[in-house]
Amino acid sequence: MNKTQLTQWLKTEAQNMGFLSCGIAEAAFLEAEAPRLEKWLHSGHHGQMHYMANHFDKRLDPRLLVPGAKTVISLLLNYYTETTQKDPDAPKFSKYAYGKDYHFVIKDKLKALFEKIQQQAGEISGRVFVDSAPVMDKAWAAKSGLGWVGKNTNLISKKVGSFFFIAEIICDLELDYDGPTTDHCGSCTACIDACPTQALTPYQIDGSKCISYLTIELKDQIPSEFQNKMDGWAFGCDVCQTVCPWNRFAHSHQESYFTPKDELLDFSKSDWEELTEETFNVIFKNSAVQRTGYTRLKQTFDFLN
Repeated sequence: MNKTQLTQWLKTEAQNMGFLSCGIAEAAFLEAEAPRLEKWLHSGHHGQMHYMANHFDKRLDPRLLVPGAKTVISLLLNYYTETTQKDPDAPKFSKYAYGKDYHFVIKDKLKALFEKIQQQAGEISGRVFVDSAPVMDKAWAAKSGLGWVGKNTNLISKKVGSFFFIAEIICDLELDYDGPTTDHCGSCTACIDACPTQALTPYQIDGSKCISYLTIELKDQIPSEFQNKMDGWAFGCDVCQTVCPWNRFAHSHQESYFTPKDELLDFSKSDWEELTEETFNVIFKNSAVQRTGYTRLKQTFDFLN
């Protein structure tokens, strides 16, 4: 196959494997993102996520992560579901954490896809990434035309909204490159207006105020200033996505690994308050929530009360 045929084959194969879409960009220095990232870090908007300040150069140039890299292949995997927790007063969990930890699910798919690329293209080298290295996934997905980074700082697609994971294959294979799409947020400020902790300003997020940060990344106690502002979220937060008009086009995923356990959906507020470590380990086995741990989750439950 020539370069164009290989590019088309790759996109078709990615969709056959369950990915929503696949975009391709030339591996190069992210010139526009560099000053924005530097300003964001200097403003302290990364909170205690100290790793965000590490490997600054690698974060902006994939060729430092993968020597000889020519291409960044961005892939989207849907996790949207219309299924919700039954008790509206129960502590809330982000939809992305309903099923099996996405790191495991996506990494297996990426490895399988990369092997198929090697079979088609011959001897190539590269690496797969799922939140596992300093890769600016939203920037690369936007550069490859999979969507635009919206006012809520999420990647948004006109076709499917934003309830998806982003992953990459960075390799030394040269392919046909896609171009970026345009911004379609317009004058809408729904996400900014709805954010319970006022973490959002247009196209920027103060991570230290974000509920996802407060319930997942923060290792200390949640600051008292956020008392009664958490909107009941115990792990992650979907507010800025739920109110986004483009998510009217989101459709339910077909990934069996993301199917939630009945207990997560059926548990009442009192069930969660009485949660034991043994039950936690059963409900959240191989789940992203397991990374937070039983003790931390119980502390968040107490804070919400």
